Amino acid sequence: MRRADRLFRIVEYLKARREAVTASELGEELEVGVRTIYRDIADLKASGVPLTGEAGVGYLLSSNYVVRPLLFGDEELETLALGAQMVQSWADPAMAQAARKALDKITAVLPDSLGDSIRQSTCFSYPSSGKRPLQIDFTSLRRAIRTQHLVEFQYVDLAGSETTRQLRPLGLIFLAPVWIVAGWCELRQDFRNFRVDRIRRMDVLDAHFDLENGKTLADMHQQCEEEFLDQQRS
Repeated sequence: MRRADRLFRIVEYLKARREAVTASELGEELEVGVRTIYRDIADLKASGVPLTGEAGVGYLLSSNYVVRPLLFGDEELETLALGAQMVQSWADPAMAQAARKALDKITAVLPDSLGDSIRQSTCFSYPSSGKRPLQIDFTSLRRAIRTQHLVEFQYVDLAGSETTRQLRPLGLIFLAPVWIVAGWCELRQDFRNFRVDRIRRMDVLDAHFDLENGKTLADMHQQCEEEFLDQQRS
């Protein structure tokens, strides 16, 4: 690995983590010795990269630091272009517009040769007839998740039965061709998943919910993992 590539990987690795990373861990990740990492860290600090920490303790990178210039390989650029197209095909108009803007911003700061890789991508995603029509405002649901507001809606299950639910929405899952909202159901007092295309007449309530222990997205993931392991054992 070239030294320039290694320095970039160190910054990239540290930026993805919130806890201090030791030189030993960095050396193992990059397959170089600890002394090499110490020299690289010193060079990065000297060049103005906002690193804190010291040998034997670990290193942290400021969360506000922006990696410049953007360096991507052909596979990464093709993946970004395809991902943005898939969002435009399957998400709501606001998210589709955000995907276009994000890709435009990335393209604008890339060298011309790399920008051409995005513009001339040979992988595509188009809207499908299998896309389920929604009867609610998907953008409002996404915002309710971010702002931690309860939502109330009518839900029609596979048998056609309709119930009124109040949900602490925690996340959205895309299982093509449908979207699923995951959250804490106030009626069942447990985690539940609801197909968004089966939701009717949704209202975002004024009531704000706090992330309580046992009712967070992380708790839901843990419960799903435990249930999966139980099924594997049985």
